[in-house]
Amino acid sequence: MDGKTRKHIDHLRSEDRDLQNQAFSYILRETEMPVDWAYEIWDELVAGLRHKDNHVRAISAQVLANLAKSDPKNRMKKDFPALMAVTGDEKFVTARHTLQSIWKVGREKKMQKTVVDALADWFKNCIIHKNCTLIRYDIIQDFRNLYDEVGDEKIKERALALIETEEDPKYKKKYAGVWK
Repeated sequence: MDGKTRKHIDHLRSEDRDLQNQAFSYILRETEMPVDWAYEIWDELVAGLRHKDNHVRAISAQVLANLAKSDPKNRMKKDFPALMAVTGDEKFVTARHTLQSIWKVGREKKMQKTVVDALADWFKNCIIHKNCTLIRYDIIQDFRNLYDEVGDEKIKERALALIETEEDPKYKKKYAGVWK
């Protein structure tokens, strides 16, 4: 890893929000494609999922999701439960940012079933959450993003089956709109 990237990684935990946001933008851009330094920061990111600062938790989750494509050792399999746990974070904005990026892990064939099953379980079990309808919408959007990326009809079928379980016609229509 070059010095510039390392500096930005270090700034992901900065208390200076401008510096943190600049670093986050830089690292997200860098990790859009596979990188050879993923394992140099992997453990830092996994630890960041439990950081006291919710911004660090959200950033760690989103960068880790981006790094799934840079994971030939399949470490994500072991660390995915910790990543998925952040989708239920006490700070809803942190949970939501994590949820909106978790589909990226499923782009990797070896993680696809794990991600799809976890999202489907969260769709069913989020009913007790006060933001259930937003969570469900984001999950359906995750399914759509993943389907658009990999083109697997089973993903679409799973999403449509989940939508059918929604009892409120207003939300059933809203979720179905993601697939129009």
